[in-house]
Amino acid sequence: MKAVYFAWVRERIGVSEEEIAPPREVETVRQLVEWLAARGEGYAAAFANPKTIRTAIDKTHAAPDAPIASAREIAFFPPMTGG
Repeated sequence: MKAVYFAWVRERIGVSEEEIAPPREVETVRQLVEWLAARGEGYAAAFANPKTIRTAIDKTHAAPDAPIASAREIAFFPPMTGG
């Protein structure tokens, strides 16, 4: 699946997108965030506070407990406000 990173998430990780292959036991958005955070220093910084991360699966907002099995693309971004 493709992981896409926006704003300060991208800045901390150092890439805007990448192909990832999480292990089978990673089944939800929450578990994916934990798995990504363990991949290195930039990932750990980006996902240090999971409550500040929003996620979209195939361009649809997703909750932390959403399953990722059929996802083609998962995007990670900070909360946004209008104005």
